[in-house]
Amino acid sequence: MKRVLLFSLFTAAAWTHPGEVRSYAVHPFAKFKNLASGANTASITASAPTPLECFQVAEPVLTPLGATRRDTSQPPALAPADQKPIEAAADSAGASSPCAVVLMEHTFANSYGAPFVGNYTPPKCDFDHVVINFTTLVRGRQFDRTGVMYLGDAEVWRTSTAEPTSYGIRWEWLKDMTAFQSLWKQPQTLVFDLENIVDNTYTGLLNTTLTATFFQAAGKSKVNGGRYHPADLIIPISQHLGAAGKPSQFVYPAQQATDTVEDFPRNANRAVFTVDVKGQGNEEFWWSNVPQSAAHAFDATYGEYPGYSPFREVQVLVDGHLAGVSWPFPVIYTGGVVPQLNRPIVGIQAFDISEHEIDISPFLPLLCDGEPHTFEIKIVGLDDDGKSAAVLSTTTDDEWYVTGKIFVWLDDERSVTTGTLGALDPTPPIITLSQHLTQNATGANETIEYSLFVSRKLSITSHVKTQNDQGAVTWSQWLTYSNKGGVFNFGDDNLNSFYISGADAATGPSTTYATSYAYPLFSNSTADVSPQGNLTLWAQLDQGLHVEVSGDAVFPTGLEGFVATGIVSAKDAIRGSVLSTWRNGTANYYRPGDNSYSIGAGRTHQVFSFGAVNPSGPATQLYHRDVSAYNDTITADHVKVAGRGVTG
Repeated sequence: MKRVLLFSLFTAAAWTHPGEVRSYAVHPFAKFKNLASGANTASITASAPTPLECFQVAEPVLTPLGATRRDTSQPPALAPADQKPIEAAADSAGASSPCAVVLMEHTFANSYGAPFVGNYTPPKCDFDHVVINFTTLVRGRQFDRTGVMYLGDAEVWRTSTAEPTSYGIRWEWLKDMTAFQSLWKQPQTLVFDLENIVDNTYTGLLNTTLTATFFQAAGKSKVNGGRYHPADLIIPISQHLGAAGKPSQFVYPAQQATDTVEDFPRNANRAVFTVDVKGQGNEEFWWSNVPQSAAHAFDATYGEYPGYSPFREVQVLVDGHLAGVSWPFPVIYTGGVVPQLNRPIVGIQAFDISEHEIDISPFLPLLCDGEPHTFEIKIVGLDDDGKSAAVLSTTTDDEWYVTGKIFVWLDDERSVTTGTLGALDPTPPIITLSQHLTQNATGANETIEYSLFVSRKLSITSHVKTQNDQGAVTWSQWLTYSNKGGVFNFGDDNLNSFYISGADAATGPSTTYATSYAYPLFSNSTADVSPQGNLTLWAQLDQGLHVEVSGDAVFPTGLEGFVATGIVSAKDAIRGSVLSTWRNGTANYYRPGDNSYSIGAGRTHQVFSFGAVNPSGPATQLYHRDVSAYNDTITADHVKVAGRGVTG
């Protein structure tokens, strides 16, 4: 088999386009991963066919209309017929709420090193909720691209784009941004980094609009006794390049993701660290990488394989002490594995990459001492001996985009938090590895099969004294990982059966937070390259996500729209939310050696369920969607809200 490496080497023309903000009222297959979709068509004309509506299946979001679908190609409001939309409110300045702000209207062409930059000014209306709408239209040939939105130096949203069709593609995404209310209340430099390339081959212009709607929500959520309110302060852990109109993320491991906070507030009563990470290059399909000892096993046929094992751990360190970890969700972006798996139903989290919450309140006795403190984010894999021994590595392949934030809740200004820092748990993870390399009759490496299991427990308990409370404050995590996989056919075929599960908990005199999660994934992919360079791909991809959240979460749980519209009574004793989804599909792809066109077909089915967790008894199902697609066409779409069917 002829070895063909598909690289995308671009020289981007750096140009700037200052933005204006206006207000209104109202892998293994990694070498095949860069497969741009769509015909070589550069412009969008009025006579063009209707673009394909692309969407990510997710729970509704709270808007002034109530619980609202995030893909507005379908009916937007999901409140019962007898439920009125949230009523407008008036603030002391006389402006009505809701009010809307156009944050960005911009076309991303050759935008490497040229993000959109605008000046945001808070609207003249009273608000306690914020939701953004990001709408994109593109036609032509283009890759999936990464988008990152910043308010100042703080990353507030990470997304990716859909790959276009020859007749165009369009999508919308609604996101609740209320957690960042302290940033929205102040003028900000808005930076939206969406790196794109347009040339004679890759013709897709990303035509985007970003709006924000500010409003007051009726019936504020009484979940957890109504204790929750957004953080008083958000401290970015980043490169702090917002004032220069540049993205503030670290590119790891080339850059050390370290930031020193000189003046951490001494009156903090709670602090939560969140991490944003996205793998690129050899790290995009990290969950299918091989043990480091096997990275060169297929040099003679395939080439060097991405290594450091199919396991990744994101570590958060406070002054060098391990405060918590995140084992990332394996997001499959819209060009991933086989592009036809991801259109029009994109992969889980493809439009909204989640952040993991790590409560660092047990470190308040240290952080509130008035001294500078250093925060670091590390991403590690495994190093192995070629047999059964493995340890955490000190680095990974290239590359990861990384930022962090600290959400801080404050007591009165003159208060000082004190206490005794607890003993840190330095126990390393338990790692079990087996692997077997098979050769053919000529001695060439033909297959490698491996079985990897990792488990980790960590916890810290400190005594913390704030203005109003004192007592034991604990953060604990328990995680397990497994991946039984292999590389076959001299490097061209791959199989992974992957599973992560975990549970996190934070407890204290006035705070309780708990989450459990599971990430199953099964991927079977084959590739064939003919002597003429013709490429054929086939894949089966099954992926799931199960997340249960209770207590004082930093980010919205998804219950907000159901409470505000009365679908869930504010008087109900709701413990939290539960999200469960499963997505499976098969697809094929063909591209001739001259790269003149590409064709493929895909079939996808996703079942999604979201509900309220009660103190006793089963969860109450609030939103259910069962949707199927074949060859860019929705073949079935059934939606229920609180057990009632809606048009879909």
